[in-house]
Amino acid sequence: MNEMVRAREVRLIDENGEQLGVFSSREAFRIAQERGLDLVEVAPNAKPPVCKLMDYGRYKYEQAKREREARKKQKVITIKEVKMRPNIDDHDFAVRQRQAESFLRDGDKVKATIMFRGREVVHAQLGKEVLDRLLETVKDICVVERPPRLEGRNMIMILAPKANLEPKAAQQGQEK
Repeated sequence: MNEMVRAREVRLIDENGEQLGVFSSREAFRIAQERGLDLVEVAPNAKPPVCKLMDYGRYKYEQAKREREARKKQKVITIKEVKMRPNIDDHDFAVRQRQAESFLRDGDKVKATIMFRGREVVHAQLGKEVLDRLLETVKDICVVERPPRLEGRNMIMILAPKANLEPKAAQQGQEK
């Protein structure tokens, strides 16, 4: 930038994007000062290097502003966990199923975990049946990201919300 440009000659582009030609770096810096702008090297590897006349402070500000806007628009996906046992009661299962449904509608992924104690792990098919039952109840609002798999004493399945699903907050806003 400005005096830091080391090349002897530079190809100069003005603030409107039009080429002015090839100048010595001192001459290009003088032109930038006359116009009240900065001389910024944009393509240092070109022959000769390309420099542009711009208000560098304003450029940096607008770039930071665009980055902030991009961060605002991105959705952070979190993984919520629903823990169950292989011999879960019907009412407890219904509570966990409602929790999973709520998490999926909010746009979060759900990690459904069956915890085995003692020798229950021998009957892993019971845990798989519970996870299949959960999947059956929420299959219209989710996709299976990872099918049920035994990891140590836990069986884990990960569900992700469907892409076309509206968030719960948007649905509530329409009802009012």
